[in-house]
Amino acid sequence: MNQINASVPLLGFAAFSGTGKTTLIEAILPKLVERGLRVAVIKHAHHDFDIDQQGKDSYRLRKAGAAQMLISSRYRRALITETPATEATLPHLIRQLDQSQLDLILVEGFKKLDFPKIELRRKIINKPWLYQDDSNIIAIASDTQIDSSLPQINIDDIDQLTDFVVQFSCQSSSQSHQTQIASYDDIQPQGMLSVNEGRTRILDQIKPLDNPQTVELKQALGHIVHTDIHSPVNVPQHTNSAMDGYAIRSADIALNSYTVAGQVLAGHHYSQPLQVGEAVRIMTGAPVPQDADTVIMREQAQQDGDTVTFNLSMGAIKAGQNVRLAGEDLAIGQVAVAKGQTITAPELGMIASLGLNKITINSPIRVSIFSTGDEVQAPGESQQQNCIYDSNRYSLFALLMGLGCEVVDLGIIEDSEAALEATLLQASQQADMILSSGGVSVGDADYIKTVLDKLGEINFWRINMRPGRPLAFGHINGIPFFGLPGNPVAVMVTFLQFVEPAIRKQQGYQHWQPQTYTAIAAEPLRSRIGRTEYLRGYFKWDANGRLSVQTIGSQGSGILRSMSEANCLIEIPPQQEYAQIGDKVTVIPLDIRL
Repeated sequence: MNQINASVPLLGFAAFSGTGKTTLIEAILPKLVERGLRVAVIKHAHHDFDIDQQGKDSYRLRKAGAAQMLISSRYRRALITETPATEATLPHLIRQLDQSQLDLILVEGFKKLDFPKIELRRKIINKPWLYQDDSNIIAIASDTQIDSSLPQINIDDIDQLTDFVVQFSCQSSSQSHQTQIASYDDIQPQGMLSVNEGRTRILDQIKPLDNPQTVELKQALGHIVHTDIHSPVNVPQHTNSAMDGYAIRSADIALNSYTVAGQVLAGHHYSQPLQVGEAVRIMTGAPVPQDADTVIMREQAQQDGDTVTFNLSMGAIKAGQNVRLAGEDLAIGQVAVAKGQTITAPELGMIASLGLNKITINSPIRVSIFSTGDEVQAPGESQQQNCIYDSNRYSLFALLMGLGCEVVDLGIIEDSEAALEATLLQASQQADMILSSGGVSVGDADYIKTVLDKLGEINFWRINMRPGRPLAFGHINGIPFFGLPGNPVAVMVTFLQFVEPAIRKQQGYQHWQPQTYTAIAAEPLRSRIGRTEYLRGYFKWDANGRLSVQTIGSQGSGILRSMSEANCLIEIPPQQEYAQIGDKVTVIPLDIRL
C-alpha cells in the first residue's frame, strides 16, 4: 500500500554544501513554470530556521507554546510545526503536499535516501563524487567532464538542465501507477533493507531439505510428512450403520411393520441377506446386512416381540439414511495425508485408523548455535566485572525446540579469529543451519568479516526495523548462516522475522506465513515513517468483544522482561507513522513457549 502518496514525479538535487543547490533551483523554477509545470519544492535544512519574522503574530503565538501554527491569507498559507523530538521524514513531508495541484516535486537535500536524483558538483568545492556510491543518481550536472555512462550536463547551462528535468517529468508521468507506487513505497535510508526485502532475499537462497526418516507413529507428532500417505484400506471398511437402530431394505419403506430377523453388534455381522419385510436390530458401526441400505434410529422404533413398527411423526423414512458407505471417508489408494502436511492430533489418529504404525517424515532440522564476545559469560559462573550473562543462547534454544529442531549448542566463543574459524567449521559439519548472536554487525572486529569471507559468502545488512537492525546472512560451506544482533529482545524479534521463515522452508512447509490477527489499539502507538516497528504488547478481548492490544513495559531492545510479559508483537509497518486509540493494527502472537 502506498502511504507516501507521491502520485507525481519526484526528483532530487544531491550535492555537498556550497555547491549552489538553492541558487540553481531558484534559476530553474521560472523556466519550469514557463513550460507549464506545477512544481513543489521540499528543502532539507541541517540547522534551526525561522520562516516568520520576529514580532509577527504567528511568531509570537508559536513562541508562546503553539506546537502547530497555521497562518493563512488570501494569497498563501503556511503551517509551522515544532518537531523537537523527531525530525520529519521525506515520505511524511511529501504527504503534506496537495499533489492534485502538482506535476513535479523537487527535493533539495535528503541525499542519502533512495529516490531519483541529479548530482550537482563544482570542481572548486573539491568534494568526492556521490554517483559512485549511489545508484539513484540519474544524471550529473558539473563544471567537469568525467568518464561515466550517466547523462552529463553543464551545471551553468540552466536551459539544458531544464530540458532534462522536463523530460524526466514527462517520462515518469507516463509510467504506470503501480510502478510509481513501488518506487515511492520503497524509499529507504541508503544502504538499508526493508524487512520484506531482507526476508525475500533470504528465502530465495533457502532450499527445502530432502532427508527422509521413518519413525514410529507417536514419534511423528509435530513433524512434516515426507511422502504422500495412501490409504491401504477403505474407510470405513464396510458399509455400516451411523447409529443404533434397525436396518431395512429401502424397497420396503412403505410397509407398516417389519419382522425382526436378528441383531448385529459392532465387530460382528449378519450373515444372511435381508428378506422382504425383515428388519435387523443394529448397533453404531456394525456392518449393515446384505441387501439392507437404510437404518431407522432406535428412538423412532417400537418393538413388540419379533415385530417392529416406526413412528413416522418423528420424521419420514428416507432411502439410504443413517448409513455410511464403504470407502466414504477414504478409498483404497487415496491420499490420506499429503506430503508437506504437519502431523497433529487428527492426522495421527487418522493414520492409526488405517492400520499404519510407522510413517516417513522429514528429519528434524539440526541447528548449531553459539554466542560471541569476551564480555559474555555462562549462567552459573560468578559474574565478572563489565560482563553479562548469556541469555541469547537460551532464548534461541527454546525458540528452536518449539519449531521441532535439534539444537547443537556450541557455547560461548572467545573473541579470536582462530576460535571463530574453528567453531564455524565445526558447525558447518554438524548442522543444517548456523546461528550466532552478537559481534557480526558492520564495524565489529575486523577478523569476523575476514573469517566469514574466508569460509563462505556472507552479506552484512542493516534492516530498517526496530528492534534489530544489524543482520548477517549467507552460507558457510553451503550451510545457511545467520548472524543475529546481540541485544536479547532484538535477537528474538529478528529470529521470528527472518530465521523462522527460513527454517519452515527448510522443513518443507509450502508458502508458510506467520499467524497474525487484527486488533484495536487501546493506546496511542508511535513509530517512524519508513521503518518497521515491533512493539511488545498484550492482546485480549475487551468488554465489547473486540480484540484489543496495548504495549507492555519498556520497549528497550535489551529488556527481556517486557518480552516475557508480552503475548504478542505489535507490527507498525513502514508506511504508518502512528496508530491512534481505536485504530486497527496487526499483532503477531508470541507462541514461543514450550
